[in-house]
Amino acid sequence: MTSRDDLRRRMRLVRKGLSGTALHAAEALARHALALPVADVEGRVVAVYRAAGSEIDPAPLTLELRRRGAKIALPVVVAKDRPLIFRLASDEDALTPDAIGMPAPPPGAQEVRPDIVLVPLVAFDVRGGRLGQGGGYYDRTLSALRRSGQLLAVGLAFAGQEVDEVPVEPHDEALDGVLTEDGYRARST
Repeated sequence: MTSRDDLRRRMRLVRKGLSGTALHAAEALARHALALPVADVEGRVVAVYRAAGSEIDPAPLTLELRRRGAKIALPVVVAKDRPLIFRLASDEDALTPDAIGMPAPPPGAQEVRPDIVLVPLVAFDVRGGRLGQGGGYYDRTLSALRRSGQLLAVGLAFAGQEVDEVPVEPHDEALDGVLTEDGYRARST
């Protein structure tokens, strides 16, 4: 099996190549919003992310979710080895750098617990395996959130980021499904 670092390097290049279709793919994600297992998002807190580098951009999907009544939250890194927190994002012009310099809602924004977390990734498989950037932020966060109640964790990706098998480690948190430009696929067991 390929090592995690080798797979991460290879799939970053694949994702970068796929980013040439980024606008089409991002708009397709929004069209597939109703395919999510929780189609009625009115009043629910949905955590999204701001795309960095060649990640698929959730902005059109975010607009669709907001239009359907979802409360949108963004992740905030408060410390390197801690789970993310989420704050409501009502005014994107008010974003400020978090502990690692990513744009995030300011400290005065309301902290919330999401019902749904949309997760960026480098690679995924049909069993819910996810390979992230390597910092462990989402694994720590999903683990903590799942201990405190129900949660739907959905990866967002280009369809071409799928691999046969993501090498998982004991701390890795499985996704419930993945939404790509081709639609939603629930984790197979």
